[in-house]
Amino acid sequence: MEKTLQLQSNSTGKLAKALLLLGLSLGYFMVLLDMTVVSVALPAIRDELGGGISGLQWVVNAYTIVFAGLLLSMGVFADKLGAKRVYAGGLAIFLAASAISAAVSTLGALIGLRAILGIGGAALMPASLTLLAHAYPGSAERARALGIWAAVTGVAMAAGPVVGGLLVDSFGWRSIFLLNVPLAGISLIMTFLFVRETERKPWQSFDLGGQITAIAAIAAVSFGLMEGETYGWDSPIILAAFSLALLGAILFLIVEAKGKSPLLPLRLFRNATVSAGMLAGMAINIGLSGILFVLPLFFQQIRGLSAHIAGLALLPMMIPLAFNPILTGRIVARIGARIPMTVGFSLGAVGTLLQVWTEVNTTYAITLIGLLLIGFGASFTIPSLMAAVISSVPKEQTGAISGALNSSRQLGATLGVAILGSILSGSKSFIAGMHISLIVTAVILFGGSLLSFAFIGRKQ
Repeated sequence: MEKTLQLQSNSTGKLAKALLLLGLSLGYFMVLLDMTVVSVALPAIRDELGGGISGLQWVVNAYTIVFAGLLLSMGVFADKLGAKRVYAGGLAIFLAASAISAAVSTLGALIGLRAILGIGGAALMPASLTLLAHAYPGSAERARALGIWAAVTGVAMAAGPVVGGLLVDSFGWRSIFLLNVPLAGISLIMTFLFVRETERKPWQSFDLGGQITAIAAIAAVSFGLMEGETYGWDSPIILAAFSLALLGAILFLIVEAKGKSPLLPLRLFRNATVSAGMLAGMAINIGLSGILFVLPLFFQQIRGLSAHIAGLALLPMMIPLAFNPILTGRIVARIGARIPMTVGFSLGAVGTLLQVWTEVNTTYAITLIGLLLIGFGASFTIPSLMAAVISSVPKEQTGAISGALNSSRQLGATLGVAILGSILSGSKSFIAGMHISLIVTAVILFGGSLLSFAFIGRKQ
């Protein structure tokens, strides 16, 4: 009888942990899905709300600017207020902002709500990692749980354009935001039922100066890049934006160097792998986000594909992100991160260059090969990058460095859309602008390859 009760108790405990993991993974899935699902909806949004290329850039980047700017701070809030409170708050913001986004009638309102969604996303990511670490204290079970949690990345990346295309064609672009409502609701219920609150640390100080200067610098440089073509690159407002970005970056470095509890301890950058890793993280996301901004527009506006077919056309780039990281992890465990990162960046650059030969009537076979190379390149690069940077610092600094790496990658995503969008806006034709933007992207990815080979794995 006692054995039966014990088995039932163990079974109940395993089920509760499985549901906890599902709830936390759903939140992460939703954050990543929101970054990719909107890509195939951009033409439909422009058709109804207007705005041109610049407006579409803001629809994408309002989310990533806030997300990148707040990631480090949300980690601090998770410690101060409790990770469960911060996670639940992020879910509530996501649910409410998504529901309202589906009902907006102006582009400005949608952009504002995308920024609010960025707040929710920034709250979810660090808090979910903290909750997972507390729910799975054993190193082996924690590794398995984190593996499942991380696998959600590839699934969300692969599902985003396809799911988005299906929804846009079937129910309109507003449905991509309604998709978040049930996901957030389910995750919220599971969080309240199965997740325990972490210990609060109310005495932990918050780096307000670092937060303000960081978000100011990111927002200002994004505005300058996205609106340069509209106002003129030598106009006072654009020059002021770039000046503010430079000033914000300088003040951020000063605040972080002198602060007692900095968001980003600058001493970490004495490590060559950390410094190179931050630039590499920015480079890979410039490539991925820039390509995901340009190609859906090309498929729908120039090739005349429906949103659904355009999403399927992007699938070869996404599928490797769902399964290849497992192989990459084994390779990194055997030979280290430098070679997989170098190869990954090189594959991405070659795949991007192949897209340069794409014209209105070019066979899809060339696009297919290029997208596969980009997908495999990213799936070699990203897991290797994370392993290299996190393993290069002491255990007590892994939280700060993982937050910094995620921030640099999201900054790269913002810059990718801003840079490639500005090239498209300033070109005589979409095809010409696409070719130039892809060449620029390939150069950045080749730079990431050289950077990885030269510095990853070196401590000094």
